[in-house]
Amino acid sequence: MPLFIVAIAIIVLLILIMGLKLNTFVSLIIVAFATSLALGTPLDKVVASIESGLGGTLGHIALIFGLGAMLGKLIADAGGAQRIAMTLIHKFGEKNIQWAVVVASFIVGIALFFEVGLVLLIPIVFTIAKQLKVSIVYLGIPMAAALLATHGFLPPHPGPTAVAGEYGADIGTVLLYGIIVAIPTVIIAGPLFTKLAKKIVPNAFNKTGNIDSLGEQKTFKLEETPGFGVSVLTSMFPVILMAIATVIDMVKESVGMKDNAFLHFIAFIGNASTAMVLSLILAIFTMGVARKIPIKTLMNSCSASIASIGMMLLIIGGGGAFKQVLIDGGVGDYVAEIFKGTSMSPLLLAWIVAAILRISLGSATVAALSTAGLVIPMLGAYDVNLALVVLATGAGSSICSHVNDAGFWMIKEYFGLNMKETFGTWTLLSTILSVCGLGFILLLSLFV
Repeated sequence: MPLFIVAIAIIVLLILIMGLKLNTFVSLIIVAFATSLALGTPLDKVVASIESGLGGTLGHIALIFGLGAMLGKLIADAGGAQRIAMTLIHKFGEKNIQWAVVVASFIVGIALFFEVGLVLLIPIVFTIAKQLKVSIVYLGIPMAAALLATHGFLPPHPGPTAVAGEYGADIGTVLLYGIIVAIPTVIIAGPLFTKLAKKIVPNAFNKTGNIDSLGEQKTFKLEETPGFGVSVLTSMFPVILMAIATVIDMVKESVGMKDNAFLHFIAFIGNASTAMVLSLILAIFTMGVARKIPIKTLMNSCSASIASIGMMLLIIGGGGAFKQVLIDGGVGDYVAEIFKGTSMSPLLLAWIVAAILRISLGSATVAALSTAGLVIPMLGAYDVNLALVVLATGAGSSICSHVNDAGFWMIKEYFGLNMKETFGTWTLLSTILSVCGLGFILLLSLFV
């Protein structure tokens, strides 16, 4: 019965969002209330459950997510992202242009959220494709693969950050393992998949695309942008801090080191929130003050970045509310009971649940958070690496982007594809990325 209620809740959510075109956050809250009541939650505890889920989720990620948006905006507005992309493309040369796009998109994708990275990099891809007389889809596929992988696997992106908080996983470990999984996954879903896509939908590689809807893009002469080294350092700084702290923590555990002031300091600066604060301070200096850009201009960029993610924060909170309703209503315990004694890996289960919800709901972040509500009660019964469960959830929530996902329509319109071509490129790409991601996560689980 609880799973039947969840199925009905998902169908209602689809009708509200896709059929009635209701705002995603409003739809999530309505469904959360209805699901809570249907699961038999006492009336005096329904609101508390929803508030707990919403507040608990946002309380953990709002700081990281908000500072991450500001960091990305400062790098983009200063021309740092353009410098990274153009320098790598120049260094790799025409022969290896796809690999240049992959590396540039991966670095930029760590600092910028998926939609922002897409809007920023697409004009650059179009320009390079025109100069080199190559297909925009030939360059667009590796770009999209890198951006989707960072979105699904790496903090400070909303999905992995929020789910790490729900599972109680260390964000630094998620980041480190996420990079290990993402690199081979992007290679397969990007440059290698391009060869397959050419055979499946050859006409897609003849399209010229249309980015008029992006409006006038802010472009820079290369000499006006920050240096390549400082741009990469600023983009990667939170990754560097969190990775250092995670590696040192692993070494400490393996050799049995005792806690001391130095280790406490490293843990402090490697904490995701601290790392994002320090990275933002660095960006204010490298992307602004050092280039004599007024503080007021920099703060305008920060304000604009928060305005653009306000609704996303509410949607994440709504997903957290729905997740909590499932937990408090006993759905997670019911799922745990069904799989009691089964030999199925929690990694595989998290991936399957996230994949089903992603295909049903469209939003990767909402799918990941809803998965947490079903999987959390099971985790206590298994000796499993929580960081890998986060990544398995992220992999599942990346699968099969189709008509109920905004990313599908962005790719379709920008690259001028028809429906068949979009399914044969973007939808297949996201599915390959999801399945390969799971494969590398299961492989990594044998060693950590």
